[in-house]
Amino acid sequence: MSFITKLATTPPPTSHVILSYPAPYVLLVTINRAKAMNSIPFAGHWEMGAVFDWFDNEPNLRVAIITGAGEKAFCAGQDLIELGKLRSGKGGSANPALMRHPTSGFGGISRRAGKKPIIAAVNGFALGGGFEIVLGCDMVVASPTATFGLPEALRGIYAAAGGPANLIRNVGRPIASEITLTGHPITAQRAKELNLVNRISPSRETVVDEAIKLANQVANISPDAAIVTRAGLREAWETASTERATQLTLERYNDALQKSENALEGLMAFAEKRKPSWKPSKL
Repeated sequence: MSFITKLATTPPPTSHVILSYPAPYVLLVTINRAKAMNSIPFAGHWEMGAVFDWFDNEPNLRVAIITGAGEKAFCAGQDLIELGKLRSGKGGSANPALMRHPTSGFGGISRRAGKKPIIAAVNGFALGGGFEIVLGCDMVVASPTATFGLPEALRGIYAAAGGPANLIRNVGRPIASEITLTGHPITAQRAKELNLVNRISPSRETVVDEAIKLANQVANISPDAAIVTRAGLREAWETASTERATQLTLERYNDALQKSENALEGLMAFAEKRKPSWKPSKL
């Protein structure tokens, strides 16, 4: 069911993903290529990059969820059939500038800095670029039948969309080496043990519902606080020094946050023992 969300801006046109709004302030992006295991062609990456750029700037959205259509795959990676045709010349003429990912990476997520949080609802195979999308998300809910892997080395290529770098940050060198150098997939349970997954849904059918529950918790806090807190977390993840990460976040956001309507509203609501009424973020 799609919740009727009043948007201040118009979303970009899409043909590879479906946009819906399952709860207030929540965007659900569904990769809509189930017959191709939700593998993504080059045009799809640019389309998704535009979607998440729009999401970051749409004042009435606070958190996004990404999932895959169908029962088998979240995303099986790059559309290798398209890639093979393009490289062999059988796919017709192609603009070389479009035969790459946007700066935000695979699916517009794997190398995304972004502003607002994204939750992955992994309903099946998350392989190659699909796993790189997951590694670029802020939180992950997995189906009990989900599997994760970077099999590129088995095919003589390299996971070049940020996956290995993100993976080693999350699990350390030995485990990241095992996953990337063997190419063998891991289960949802193993991913949770490695802190790659926040929670496992009761069933594949409920994975998006579980992600919506998590998204609602995020959507209920101050949208300003969500942006700044995420920035602080990501800065620490990207930066070797935890102290420098804190300094960078304060330099970038502290003055604006302290002067924001939502900071005042949060303090007043606490004092008055009522639920805050948040305004759209202006950060």
